[in-house]
Amino acid sequence: MVAAHSAGARLDEPIAPALQRSDADRLAESLGVTRTMAAILADRDLVDPAAARRFLDPRLADLTVPDQMADRAAMAERLQVAVSRGERVCVFGDYDCDGITATAILTGVLRQLGAEVAPLLASRFDGGYGVTDAAALRIAATGATLVVTCDCGSSDHAVLAKLIRGGQDVMVIDHHLVPDEPLPVLAFINPHRPECGFPYKGLASCGLALSIAAALRAQLGAKVDLRDELDLVAIGTIADVAPLDGDNRALVRAGLERLRQAKRPGIVALNELAQLGPELPITSEDVAFRLAPRLNAPGRLGPPDLALETLLCRSIDRARGLAAQLEQCQLERRRQQDLMVAQAHEDIDTHGYRERPALVVGRPGWNHGIVGIVAGRLASEFERPVVAIGFDEAGVGRGSVRGPKGARLHDALSSVADLLERFGGHQAAAGLEVRVERLAELRERFEAACAVPGGGLSAEQSLPPYELFPADDPARVVADLERLEPCGQGNPLPQIALEAQLIAARQVRGGHLKLELELAGRRMGAFGVGLGALADSLRGRVRVVGRLRRDRWRGGDAVEVGIDQVQTAV
Repeated sequence: MVAAHSAGARLDEPIAPALQRSDADRLAESLGVTRTMAAILADRDLVDPAAARRFLDPRLADLTVPDQMADRAAMAERLQVAVSRGERVCVFGDYDCDGITATAILTGVLRQLGAEVAPLLASRFDGGYGVTDAAALRIAATGATLVVTCDCGSSDHAVLAKLIRGGQDVMVIDHHLVPDEPLPVLAFINPHRPECGFPYKGLASCGLALSIAAALRAQLGAKVDLRDELDLVAIGTIADVAPLDGDNRALVRAGLERLRQAKRPGIVALNELAQLGPELPITSEDVAFRLAPRLNAPGRLGPPDLALETLLCRSIDRARGLAAQLEQCQLERRRQQDLMVAQAHEDIDTHGYRERPALVVGRPGWNHGIVGIVAGRLASEFERPVVAIGFDEAGVGRGSVRGPKGARLHDALSSVADLLERFGGHQAAAGLEVRVERLAELRERFEAACAVPGGGLSAEQSLPPYELFPADDPARVVADLERLEPCGQGNPLPQIALEAQLIAARQVRGGHLKLELELAGRRMGAFGVGLGALADSLRGRVRVVGRLRRDRWRGGDAVEVGIDQVQTAV
């Protein structure tokens, strides 16, 4: 899963260009925001107060009219027939958060409308991604006459054709890249189809599932409140790193509020475990780092069904029991992840990989459901492309590829395609399969591909931080920043730079850094993940770059900084 905030910036980078005083005053006065916020808005080309206001207050009423979405009406009509005839419908989703939430949305709405639904999810460890032969056997065993796939299916022509020959009608909801060969299905919902006239292309599969649910509701003339599904749309969209602009911005903003209200028993239970209460807003960062990992955890260790069951559960007592099991999966996932990261560090140090232009690490027994997290951790730490691979007893390795901002991972993999059994993905994240006897050659050639100009990294730079305007109350700035939510892909959470008096600095358990600061008479906490070794070097006034946010522990209008960079002020 990707971070929900912008990448770290160097402390010596120039601060984002300041507005002319008249522009800043005009925006601040018109919108009732701080000067710090005015600078951020203008830097995002939101100088016009009316445009800025529309951005800060997105409305569901302004969603794109879906009439031009290819096959939307056809899918709704076939679902209507299934509901009216009492057919059994199999909803089959991918094993990640987008697939799980899309499956939960469609399953929940169909059940409200009286349909008999058999929901299933793909498994990393039994068939892998998409509608595989193993998945087709499970689908056929449900006895369903209609199959709807969620977040997969766009490239599964052969297996879908087998299901159709077996007497099942098949429809696909997906948002992945579309091959040239047409799918042999009744309806194919994917905004990336060349013939799809729906202008907004950023919807994740959970958002598409919601649109189909709306079309079916209209077809049946039923009274179903689809706003109740927006909590799941928020989780799936953020977790899938879909762009948080346009329709997604409106859907996820409303969904974050639904998550805070937490009417769904499974969400109530998850919020309790994640220590998210109704008193404070839930942010995209909360979803990315507290909720989504818990839902993804079972699928990284085995079957992902526990996550879907939690979201569909209607009893709060049962939901709390299921969520407790999710928490155990999360703890085990962390244990395995920490072990794999430690072993990767051993290999990097033993073999002198630290100075290489890319890192390729792998061991027998590494869980291929967790290698993506390991690759992401190492890519963030070493700021270079990383391949992490887990090999099975037969010597077949399944790996994930991650890199820092600007990485062109797909291009680098394409240059070593002859060494791989298969690979796929995009420039920011990819996966591969390789045999163990090719590992050394893969390392050599992947490093070479990333060493050439434009091979592994583009010239894309991190956004500079914004200075906290001296007259701005940090608590007001935090309230303003919350109006930027949802933040993430396409709408990064700004980094704020500030200088403050250091009151205390210490390293806490886990090697993290805890600071106590004073700024303009206000006490503030600051926390830096993995930065504990800096504690003894800080004194006097310090300059901090990071994410300004509410201090959940102190409550009230208390503010803290999530530290990305810190040093003693010059």
